[in-house]
Amino acid sequence: MKAAVLEDVAKLVVRSIPDPVVPPNEVAVRVQAVGVCGTDLHLFGGHANYNLDAQGRPIPLREQPQILGHEFSGEVVEVGRDVKDLKPGDRVLCDQGRNCHSQGRRPLCSYCASGDSHQCEFYAEHGITGLQGALAEYIAMPGVNCVQIPQSLSSELGALVEPLGCVLHSSDRAERAQARYTFEGEERIRNVLICGAGPAGLLFLQYLRNVKQFDGLIVVSDVREKNLDLVRELGGTPVNVARQNLTAAVHEHTAGERIHYLIEACGNSVIFEQIPSLLRKQGTILLYGHGHKGRDIGLWANILYLEPVLVAAVGASGGFDADGRPATYRTALELIVSGKIRVQPFVTHRYRALEEIRKAFEHDFEEPDYIKGVLNLQSAVDSSKEGRR
Repeated sequence: MKAAVLEDVAKLVVRSIPDPVVPPNEVAVRVQAVGVCGTDLHLFGGHANYNLDAQGRPIPLREQPQILGHEFSGEVVEVGRDVKDLKPGDRVLCDQGRNCHSQGRRPLCSYCASGDSHQCEFYAEHGITGLQGALAEYIAMPGVNCVQIPQSLSSELGALVEPLGCVLHSSDRAERAQARYTFEGEERIRNVLICGAGPAGLLFLQYLRNVKQFDGLIVVSDVREKNLDLVRELGGTPVNVARQNLTAAVHEHTAGERIHYLIEACGNSVIFEQIPSLLRKQGTILLYGHGHKGRDIGLWANILYLEPVLVAAVGASGGFDADGRPATYRTALELIVSGKIRVQPFVTHRYRALEEIRKAFEHDFEEPDYIKGVLNLQSAVDSSKEGRR
């Protein structure tokens, strides 16, 4: 089969690799849609590497190339003998993380038992930690990692359930923190700042408005006017930081009170220099985007002086349903199917073949109108219903 292989930093090559082997508890999925994530861009550009050896050392791509792609959906084409609730032809989205449930391990480790599956003691992640990702024609996944999607939902939208799952998990962690300002406590959150109006920031905005029913001020900052137009449409207060000083804007909108709850969803480390002038003392910071380069860690001194509640979150962790499948993904799927969360408006770039995906990393991410790219192989699948080999 064909796959887009990241052989070194910024070196993506489409070539043949072996078809996946399907163990008894797994299925083979023909990939139909893959979301292009900012994490993929960081891996492509050499700004991050989560594929570690036994000593915790990042393994260089030239030693162990990677196949990216962790937001995906597809069609089951082969079923392992122990999988009883899936069959060829089923359309599924996938939790890319392998945990205790994925491997049928009992007893569960303490993290899986508490619903923190991304911290599983035996965790591995497709497209992130060295396991084959979905930028390929086929991928083998544990049956319990596959959630069926309704016929009414496109494969493209199925692939975008994963980023919403990450937002749900992150929000849950922030809401469970022992913070001074909360949505239901004595000292209520009266305002929120979302730094970054990319896919994650826009999902956080919709979650707060449509799921949490938060009717207070939500400021969203970015430099891209197209993204900020969506912020207006979705009920946020946009601030274009290319034209307006963010600190001045926050002070104006909050009457000098500053921000109770700050969500860092931009992945740009410059925001950490600005947080001391933005955050109310003992406010909450949700670290989601994680700036990957360009700032000294000493800048944390003025942030820590505020005694903030710092919440870090990774992936779409959550509990498991009775059938062992990830509850967070099912919740995210329901929100998209119901229309409470809209993801279609974010998709600005589509790619129709593996050979096209390099454009996302080499060029499209820098375009002013880029919000989200998706590799959509559905048309190719429909035109050629051939077997795996």
